[in-house]
Amino acid sequence: MTSSIIKTNGLEFSFTKQEKILHSLDLDIPRGSIYGFLGPNGAGKTTTLKLLLGLLKIGRNPITLFGESLAENRLQLLRRIGSLIEQPSLYGHLTGKENLEVFRLAYRCKKERIDEVLNIVGLSHAANKKAKAYSLGMKQRLAIAIALLHDPDVLILDEPTNGLDPTGIIETRELIVQLNKKFNKTILVSSHLLHEVEKIATHVGIIHHGKLMFQGTLPELQRMKSRFTTLEVEVDDIENAQLLLANEQPVKQVGDFTLHMNVENRESLAAINSILVRNQIKVYKLALVNNDLEDLFIQIISA
Repeated sequence: MTSSIIKTNGLEFSFTKQEKILHSLDLDIPRGSIYGFLGPNGAGKTTTLKLLLGLLKIGRNPITLFGESLAENRLQLLRRIGSLIEQPSLYGHLTGKENLEVFRLAYRCKKERIDEVLNIVGLSHAANKKAKAYSLGMKQRLAIAIALLHDPDVLILDEPTNGLDPTGIIETRELIVQLNKKFNKTILVSSHLLHEVEKIATHVGIIHHGKLMFQGTLPELQRMKSRFTTLEVEVDDIENAQLLLANEQPVKQVGDFTLHMNVENRESLAAINSILVRNQIKVYKLALVNNDLEDLFIQIISA
């Protein structure tokens, strides 16, 4: 059995000849992982997910699912995947349970599976409530329940926390982790909320303008993050300090007396302080700023 549950080899796509959406994308999503697919809106995330689900057609299909070609085994392979792409498709006039019954008939699942998935997503108490009365977070969880009906091996979730309030975000995050750890689901989750993905992902792919800028484990990404530590320097003479420090690293002014620059190690801090003091510039503050994934993302796409 392959350890890669989803794999693409040079995946490309364009809606028109003039505008290419994806550029030679090589995704590698390991079995049992929570793969965070990160990028700003318009980066190509949803297009990629639609291609993986066979919702968009391409001439050459370099997509492998469960070690088999999607082009040759489309229906068989897609039966093993559950998905939530863009907004939940629910019938507002039906209850949560009735919505699930509609899809249960299509999936040909056992009737008791409805109560099972409602329990998994924490909606048993709202089973007989109209879906139109659900909060956005509840609608998202009901949509995930629908995706779970046929007990798929893989879940593909497109921006599942988009538009949710803080409580809804936390609940959805906890549900994703539970589905991965307790129910052994491999999960591909796309998001532009980088700090949220950092809390749940085991592996990360960063896409920008249709190009994969980074792919690896979360610890690998965090090690990369440590190379981009930001130093904040507060001085009395901003102009001269900027001229002096520009010889060491690119410097960015972020306040009337404050500069930011990247440093690689603690020795760099001592060297910067020495340069400033030697040139009679008073240093009021010299401190490391904790970068989050968004800072790292900017560094990667600007490289």
